[in-house]
Amino acid sequence: MSTELLPTIQSPADLKKLPIESLPGLATEIRHAICEQVKKSGGHLAPNLGVVELMLALHYVFDFSHDRLLFDVGHQCYTHKLLTGRQNLLGKLRQRGGMSGFPSPDESPYDLFSVGHAGTSISTAVGMARGDTINGEAFEPTENTDGRRVVAFVGDASIVNGVAMEGLNNAGTLKRQFLIVLNDNNMSIANPQGAIADYFDHLRVGSTYRSMKKAAKNVMGKLPGGSMLEDMTHRMTEMMKDAIFEDSWFEHFGLLSIGPIDGHDIPSLIEMLIEVKEVDRPLLLHAHTIKGKGFEYTEQNATTFHSPKPFEVKNTSVEMQPSGRSFTAAFSDALCELMQKDEKIVAATAAMPDGTGIDKAIKQFPNRVWDTGICESHAMDMLAGMAKTGCKPFFALYSTFLQRAFDQVFQEVALQGLPVRLCIDRAGVVGGDGAVHHGFCDTALLRVLPNSVIMAAIDEPSLKAALTFMADYNDGLSAIRYPRDTVQLTDFECVPFKIGKAHKIRSCKSAKLAILGFGTTALAALAAADCVNPEAIDVYDARFAKPVDGELIEQLLKNNIPIITVEDHSIIGGFGSAVIEEANRRNLDTTLITTLGLPDHWICHSSRKEQLADAGIDVAGISAAALRIFCANKTESPLVVTN
Repeated sequence: MSTELLPTIQSPADLKKLPIESLPGLATEIRHAICEQVKKSGGHLAPNLGVVELMLALHYVFDFSHDRLLFDVGHQCYTHKLLTGRQNLLGKLRQRGGMSGFPSPDESPYDLFSVGHAGTSISTAVGMARGDTINGEAFEPTENTDGRRVVAFVGDASIVNGVAMEGLNNAGTLKRQFLIVLNDNNMSIANPQGAIADYFDHLRVGSTYRSMKKAAKNVMGKLPGGSMLEDMTHRMTEMMKDAIFEDSWFEHFGLLSIGPIDGHDIPSLIEMLIEVKEVDRPLLLHAHTIKGKGFEYTEQNATTFHSPKPFEVKNTSVEMQPSGRSFTAAFSDALCELMQKDEKIVAATAAMPDGTGIDKAIKQFPNRVWDTGICESHAMDMLAGMAKTGCKPFFALYSTFLQRAFDQVFQEVALQGLPVRLCIDRAGVVGGDGAVHHGFCDTALLRVLPNSVIMAAIDEPSLKAALTFMADYNDGLSAIRYPRDTVQLTDFECVPFKIGKAHKIRSCKSAKLAILGFGTTALAALAAADCVNPEAIDVYDARFAKPVDGELIEQLLKNNIPIITVEDHSIIGGFGSAVIEEANRRNLDTTLITTLGLPDHWICHSSRKEQLADAGIDVAGISAAALRIFCANKTESPLVVTN
């Protein structure tokens, strides 16, 4: 495959030098480069393949070193990054020192926000539009033709998010240029949900889209070229008139609505963008795209290839890199088993059926499980309503997205004393997705809520035991957290969960130190004890961050046994903080407690193993902390085992 064009593009200025007819070839090169890299490192494949032409057209027409481009979610930014001087970073995509999988201002001034959550681009774009106007820097067709234009790029699944609706409501009040590009691929991570998704389905097959596709066939030429643009002025104006959708739903927000147009037809996209960039009022350009465009296996199965692991293509078939059983898979099986036994159990997820493992339950229990789309707040309130009727609701979501529904957890769940059960996937550091997706504050958020119960699993048996406990717990909010990781096989007994009680998983005759691990860090603590002194360290699976095991804490501290707490969560407000607070409440010596967890700074994209090591909560980090305590207490020389 030819790769003659892409290496010549070091900035959008280089892109603008190319004739339009060469851009489809560049699009092919970009798709090939992205696909080849994601095969090696994993990453968001289908979303990026679907927007190549849109990104090329946007950068061809606008100058985003000056104009504003705001991404929604941001997982579709690879083409944007390749066009803005970051091709050298692609080879280490989502790895330390390489290209982040999401927009990152630390990488480039072309990235205005670190983005990883849906629904935000319209509101932040409105803010920049208002700020530029106040500063006298906004584009005006007559008074300030060199001013900044603002573009928000958002998908059809994200635009139905509540925050996006609030942004639309305010965008329509702007008295200046403001462009929303709606990337409509008829897909969220999975299939889109809701009435607005049905509206988009109806719109795509309407006469407007068909006429626009026909009109686009007549558009071709080269840019820049002043004489050509002058000759095409009338045709472009008529094209734009034909594209205006007067009955659009977006008209009710005060936005002129254009399209749908073909999001893969570069010439028509460029001409339309040239036209709409001069409009001095809020406008939405609706572009229809194909998620996973350009490769048969991604087009046919965009959900699987939304964010795949490394893979190989062999004889037209795809083989994913093998990995062990995940916590997500363990949760999926355990939930289905519980639902089989208890007809009161219902479940929901917010646009993440595959990512949370709830897709299996949706297939088995279609009348008791729902994917609500990207609306965590609604899902939480819906489940609160179901709990009020006597159902037993389970909500499966990523830790990073739990933050979006905290108000509803507070108001409609905890304040009411309702037994909604949170199954928090991707808790702790998440590897390549980096800071935008780390689950570092779920315990801190939930721990402030009266009567909340917060647990963590260390393996599959403990996860099943925790879910069983939650199914029978009806006194209020409960939560179980587990990481984006494979499940380790363990050989110790898993006893049923008893509220507020830790479980000893390593005992010695004369303990000089106790390590309390919350979640899978307990397994790292076991290995650390073996490395330092297995005859002097007790290890506990803490199980509960609220309520913590106060009796155990008191017993250890009254016997002058130092405690190390370990968690894959922020030290601030986490399990270790809860242990110190409980010790203080009992008037115990808190100087004997050492807390290990995620530090008070952002952790960049790299492997989960590297991130745990950086935080000092891997085997080496826990071992080092134990050795420091032994040395400080002048305990007899510990046995040190080297690997």
